[in-house]
Order: sequence, then structure tokens, then C-alpha cells
Amino acid sequence: MKVLSPFGPKITTLLFTIFLSTSLMAAGSDSSSGSDSSSGNETSKMSLYEDAVKLVKRAGKLEKKEKLDKAKKLYAQAFSKLEKAYKSDKKNPDILNYMGFTTRKVGNFDQAEKFYLEGLKIKPNHNGINEYLGELYVQTNRIDKANERLAVLKNCNCDEYNELELIIKNKGVKVY
Repeated sequence: MKVLSPFGPKITTLLFTIFLSTSLMAAGSDSSSGSDSSSGNETSKMSLYEDAVKLVKRAGKLEKKEKLDKAKKLYAQAFSKLEKAYKSDKKNPDILNYMGFTTRKVGNFDQAEKFYLEGLKIKPNHNGINEYLGELYVQTNRIDKANERLAVLKNCNCDEYNELELIIKNKGVKVY
């Protein structure tokens, strides 16, 4: 039995394509990110961000294998993509979080701190930014400021709190 669409084959295909692309974009976005952009190039912004996140994850794996030079190159590539994504989505704290993270990973702590603080202006209770900024403060021997970030995370009931707490307790350990 053949089911006929009341819209015709071209419209049905178009509707299905729109539905599928919308569903795929929603799966990779963070509804709590605070981003309120909805321009026509949303897909390209998201793909830049998602590509950068993939590069960060690959770099992290290389770091664990102590292939630090290769990891730094991937962090730099990720930063480049994040920078482009940020140009068209300046209200997204997740982008700023990763910009800070990648910059910190290549050793530019001052710039990383600026990105984290800019992200906190958009979303002060962003768990990831507060954790990573706390880690930066541990790395730069500002434990009092790291404890301030831990206090912000205190009631989040999240992994970020536990991870930062452990890093502060083991402040002699290098943070990755």
C-alpha cells in the first residue's frame, strides 16, 4: 500500500530535510549556553564550534600520551575555529570557555583568563568556566582565587566542583 502525502513529494522532502537538520543541530547545542543568535549561518557557527571541540578532545588524548607538541598544534587549530565562531556569536559562553581552555593549554594564561572572565560576564554560574578558571588560578599559584571559583560551584552538585576541589587539594600536581 502506497501512502500519499497531501503536500507532494518535493514539499515532503523539504519538510523532512528541515526537520532532520534542526534535530541534528539541537543534539550538539547546550540550551543553557545563553546564546540567543538565530542567523542564517547558524549551521556554520555550530560546525566551527563542534569541529573545535573535536580537536580539543583529540588534543587531550595526545596530551595523555605525552605528545605535547602535537597536542598544542591541535589546541591552536581549535582556537582558530573558535575565534571564527566567536566573531558571529559573541553571546555564547561555551565558545569563550573553549577559547580560554585552548589558550591556557598552549601556555598563554593572561589571555586565557580574559576569555574566561568574558564568558562569566555572560553566564556567571557557568560550571565549566568556573572550573577551568579555578584550574588556571591553581596553575598560576593564586589559590585564594581558585577557592573563590570553588565557592561559586559549591552548590552545583556537579563534577566540576569535585574536580576543582581535588586539584586545589593537590596544588603541587600539574593540571592538564
